[in-house]
Amino acid sequence: MSLPLVPADLALLREGHPLIDVRAPVEFAQGGLPGAINLPLMENEERRRVGIAYKEHGQASAIRLGESLVSGEIKAARVAAWREQLEKTPDAIIYCFRGGLRSQIAQQWLLDSGIERPRIQGGWKAMRQGLLAHIDAAAAQPLLVVGGLTGCAKTSLVQTLDGGLDLEGCARHKGSAFGRHPLVAPAQIDFEHDMGQRLLSLSGPLVVEDESRQIGSSNIPLTFWRAMERAPRIRVEMPLDWRLQQIHKDYIDDLWTIYRQQFGDWLGWTLMRKQLSSALGRLRKRLGSERLARLNRLQQLAFREHERGNRQAHEAWLAPLLTEYYDPMYRYQLEKHAEQHFLHVGDWDSCLVAARQWSDEHCQPEVRGQVAAAVRSH
Repeated sequence: MSLPLVPADLALLREGHPLIDVRAPVEFAQGGLPGAINLPLMENEERRRVGIAYKEHGQASAIRLGESLVSGEIKAARVAAWREQLEKTPDAIIYCFRGGLRSQIAQQWLLDSGIERPRIQGGWKAMRQGLLAHIDAAAAQPLLVVGGLTGCAKTSLVQTLDGGLDLEGCARHKGSAFGRHPLVAPAQIDFEHDMGQRLLSLSGPLVVEDESRQIGSSNIPLTFWRAMERAPRIRVEMPLDWRLQQIHKDYIDDLWTIYRQQFGDWLGWTLMRKQLSSALGRLRKRLGSERLARLNRLQQLAFREHERGNRQAHEAWLAPLLTEYYDPMYRYQLEKHAEQHFLHVGDWDSCLVAARQWSDEHCQPEVRGQVAAAVRSH
């Protein structure tokens, strides 16, 4: 009896289909498919030993060793874990690295226990190739880049647009020295997969924030990055007071909310202070020792005031951080790329209007018709 297969179709990800990854935890940590749960056929050490047997003695020897390592109560526990997950998500699909031996074994063991589930043909590798190809194809679509000084709420503008792709959200990083997310950054593969999956839900012109190729520990795929470099731009300009409120929200209020939710009051506050202090310290080379010492003092005073309930005290170090570090750095980049042409320069609201107008102008006729119909229906 042949075991059922499903093609490596990106619709599985677009539709949020439940997936069971039976690769070893070390493989999954390097990058899984979006939304997949890791329930391995073999743990890391078991996989390592089987890999050595395969390399030294061939497939038959590796299979025999695998069967001896994963047998009896261990095998029963692995099958029980798959069955438990399938009770929660009965339509889940199984995959391994290439859709080969490991996922077939998992299928067979499940079938022996009375449950039939398909595996992905070509496995993780085929799905990954599809996601990367989709990113490359998306790079050929019309693309608009939103620039502007720090604190101009560029990410919020991108998120507001139907074709907005939040690259910082994929990287779990705000793209600056103070942008690290409290949660662990994704592996490069997971960043690419998340980016690809988000692109699956977008059609037509795309809008992204102006980023360097590296966002935190993640790198934008080269083809897409080159498309961003060539893309037309708009620039958001907002007054300092407005930007200061926005950066306070990003660097203090939102950050504190996440730390508190994840770690509780005491540990969350300790970790947040450590992150902000470390981020400031990393700017020593650019700020110089004297300015860094001054900002450090202001930051420590702000922490004490924050503990007393005065969160606005952070503006004492955030304001000079904007005017003495971020703003000069951005203006230097503008001068360095003086050839860049901006389709529109204005405040946040006017840039939102300009981005929507650009998107509408670059929509394919059939997509534009769909959008107009959707607007009329609402």
